[in-house]
Amino acid sequence: MTVDSEYWIFGYGSLLFKPPPHFDKRVPGYVKGFVRRFWQSSNDHRGVPEAPGRVVTLLEKEYWETLNDPHPSSDDGITWGVAYHIIPEYVEYVKNYLDIREKNGYSTHKVPFYVAKKDSEFADLPDTISCIVYIGTPDNEAFVGPEDPEKLAKHIINSRGPSGENKEYLYKLGEALRELAPQAHDHHIEELVAIAKRYDQ
Repeated sequence: MTVDSEYWIFGYGSLLFKPPPHFDKRVPGYVKGFVRRFWQSSNDHRGVPEAPGRVVTLLEKEYWETLNDPHPSSDDGITWGVAYHIIPEYVEYVKNYLDIREKNGYSTHKVPFYVAKKDSEFADLPDTISCIVYIGTPDNEAFVGPEDPEKLAKHIINSRGPSGENKEYLYKLGEALRELAPQAHDHHIEELVAIAKRYDQ
């Protein structure tokens, strides 16, 4: 079985701090041509139908450039995260698990994932891996689009759902990116964390 015929998942949001089950490799790296934004509403995890929270999605950088986003992109279309290799006998189970977990507006896409560090642990891996990624595209009903950062941060700290407080998602994502790699800087996430903590007293 080749690497590209195996089942790899790219995590850029909650999968960074709440991994999928049955993985045997967790590889740091990034995808190109995307921008990560807190522009997807959540009515089943970090919010409820009458008061949806906010979670992250990926936007193609070319599309994002057509929008009026208050946050600049300082990452050249590079989005850091991790690739999880799923143990072959559990692939169908994990697919079903993720389809349920990511059901609120997300769809699956294939992307090339760039392995960040070829140390001895990942020496057998190629430079790029074909990964499945869950994305809330702009045409899904849960997509919100650009919001003022202050308003968005306040919305996050005041939202909660079956999976917990929305601010926990934001703070854990920020922490996971800081721990992942020095290059995993995400201005959008870091500014939202800073604003939220100002109001979260």
